[in-house]
Amino acid sequence: MPRVRSTAHVRRADVMQAAIEAFARTGYHGTSTKTVAAGAGISEGYVFRLFGTKQALFVTVLRDCFEQITEALTATTLDELADQYARLITRRELMTIQIQALAACDDTVIRQELQAAQSRLVEHVRERSGADGPEVQMFFARGLLCHFVVALDVLGDESDWARILTDGIRHY
Repeated sequence: MPRVRSTAHVRRADVMQAAIEAFARTGYHGTSTKTVAAGAGISEGYVFRLFGTKQALFVTVLRDCFEQITEALTATTLDELADQYARLITRRELMTIQIQALAACDDTVIRQELQAAQSRLVEHVRERSGADGPEVQMFFARGLLCHFVVALDVLGDESDWARILTDGIRHY
């Protein structure tokens, strides 16, 4: 039986999944395209053929992450949006990619993409909720606090400092 070759579309999806996992674990600077290629089961050269550069691959992953977040936030109040976001970041890689992107902001292209993605998300939340600027700012400030407590794995920690940070924070 002849071997069936994967299409570029299928390979691209494989590379994206491998890249999300690798970048979430070791960040932009700590992840090699060789690691991504191995995770996707293809050659490093094919990664470059599909994406051009490691930077372009990371930007594509970052853009995809924010698109998934935006698509998942469908509620019309900040409280409901917060609930949806709390469920969403149980998919740890979505949260971690955002954190890793912040750590890679020394790269101008990555910083500009993160700014653009965050801008689109802020506008999405503002438009969906009808909230004013200060309310939207608090929504995102609380979201960053959620990243912090989830990354530290302190939900349910009964120590004084952890209770202060997690009071009123709900996660799934």
